[in-house]
Amino acid sequence: MGNDKQPLSEQPTPAVEPVVTGKHRMTPSEALVETLAAQGVTNVFGIVGSAYMDALDLFPGAGIRFLPTVHEQGAAHMADGYSRVTGKHGVCIGQNGPGITNFVTAIAAAYWAHSPVVAITPETGSASMGLGGFQETDQLPIFSKITKYQAHVSSCGRMAELTARAFDRAVLEMGPTQLNIPRDVFYGELECEIPRPIRIERGAGGSAALDAAAELLANAKFPVVISGGGVVASGGVEAAAALAELLDAPVCTSYLHNDSFPVSHRLWCGPLGYHGSKAAMKILARADVVLALGSRLGPFGVLPQYGLDYWPAGARLIQVDADAKVLGLVKKTAVAINGDARETALALAARLKQRALAGASNRDERLAVVRSEKEAWSGELASWDFEKDAWSVEVAKGSPAMHPRPMLRELAKALPADAMVSTDIGNICQIANSYLAFEKPRSMFGAMMFGNCGYAFPTMIGCKVGAPERTAVAYVGDGAWGMSFGELLTCVRERIPVTAVVFNNQQWGAEKKNQVDFYSDRFLGVNLENPSFAAIARSMGTEGIVVDRVQDVGEAFRQACRAQKDGKTTVVEMMCTRELGDPFRRDALKKPVRLLEKYKRFQ
Repeated sequence: MGNDKQPLSEQPTPAVEPVVTGKHRMTPSEALVETLAAQGVTNVFGIVGSAYMDALDLFPGAGIRFLPTVHEQGAAHMADGYSRVTGKHGVCIGQNGPGITNFVTAIAAAYWAHSPVVAITPETGSASMGLGGFQETDQLPIFSKITKYQAHVSSCGRMAELTARAFDRAVLEMGPTQLNIPRDVFYGELECEIPRPIRIERGAGGSAALDAAAELLANAKFPVVISGGGVVASGGVEAAAALAELLDAPVCTSYLHNDSFPVSHRLWCGPLGYHGSKAAMKILARADVVLALGSRLGPFGVLPQYGLDYWPAGARLIQVDADAKVLGLVKKTAVAINGDARETALALAARLKQRALAGASNRDERLAVVRSEKEAWSGELASWDFEKDAWSVEVAKGSPAMHPRPMLRELAKALPADAMVSTDIGNICQIANSYLAFEKPRSMFGAMMFGNCGYAFPTMIGCKVGAPERTAVAYVGDGAWGMSFGELLTCVRERIPVTAVVFNNQQWGAEKKNQVDFYSDRFLGVNLENPSFAAIARSMGTEGIVVDRVQDVGEAFRQACRAQKDGKTTVVEMMCTRELGDPFRRDALKKPVRLLEKYKRFQ
């Protein structure tokens, strides 16, 4: 993994010529690749396949790097991570049939992250479609509910047109699209002009809605802002902060968008949702007006937590989102604004500067509450060393492994200021939500509402490709690591240095917690027998470190992050007790009822 070696995908290429303009005669493969170049594509993730090899051969001449991955799901997650950190398209491609069906899970994750990922899906040849040939399946229905737009290139003459439309719609509709191409359509000739990208400016919303929102905020005695993913996507963090400062309104971040407001800001309160900030929840509960800025207020992100049902039922809600379909979908709105988060924040600030603010009369009292709740939560986190439920106390007795919470505290202390962190789904990874805080946007990447295992590591590889100058860190549980560690080979082959922090507690912790709480410790399918993940990592050509003492966590983590500067990927294997935090969905389970006599002992 020395720096003297080039990534395997970076072979010497001819000088890249500008994208062609005007009408030209070309092949469909050339039309596809020229359209990718016109859309600014420089990286494509995937696995090589005969179905699109004619176009693949042209990538180097267009300045496009093809990054071969271990698995197509990993490729699509990488495209998602690349998109989320850069704000640009993420692109993945694979062989027709099984290669394309392997995209499904990751494209669904991108859908819920609102990522403009384009899945290019070569398909069985049009002349043999429906005959049950090799690697054939109907690829459009599979993605119909998890993409914003689907293009099927039915003839070579439409290659450039439909390719451009798939890329434009991914941006315009803020989500993944599918470009489906029968494999024979890559060949032939056409005369066309490569379409220029269509980009729009998003506005602040309707003037009447903005006036109504400004009036509500001006009359609020305890306004609270929820800063969501739309704030990050719009480049609106500074605008959101300026609006909050004008109101002296505390700011909570929406679930898994801990990077949507700077932690050092005096009005920052922390994240809502699963294993979020008690301070944020208790402060939100006091609100008389809530401004949800760039947030769809997904139901999982506002569920009760720590026994707190914190949503302020009597508050007036102003919801702002660029996607009109999510307005009022989960929570009843007093004012719904279909607008860009940044532009709306600026427009509201301009209106509020012309109004007297009722909240000014109790400003000091409100800010004192904010300081008090933040200090109380900070103190609780600092002293929260282990889980206190009977199961966790018992399993931790005499264990030589680390309690998860002190370990997570040390990781947070050692996290570099420029770090990007992806979190997988799972018990310890989600407890990390209490500890992760950021100064800059595009720093936290969660699996969002699809909640799939195996998300964090390949996503962070894509983030590192998009922002190679930043420190890349993936938090992964041992179960999810089993699904994704093969992409270590991608890191090695392509010289993409990433730090993977693997929490080894030898269990599917989130599901085990449900069996503890609802099924009387009857454990089925949740216990794992793991090998040494660090040793496996070393055998695959990366660094591997085992940590089993809290006092060693910080230095081991810093060492792994420093190694990225030398181009090294490191797996830091954290040996953890089997303690369990709160369950994901206490609301979704009930105590079991058994009616048949033979099963009553399982009640």
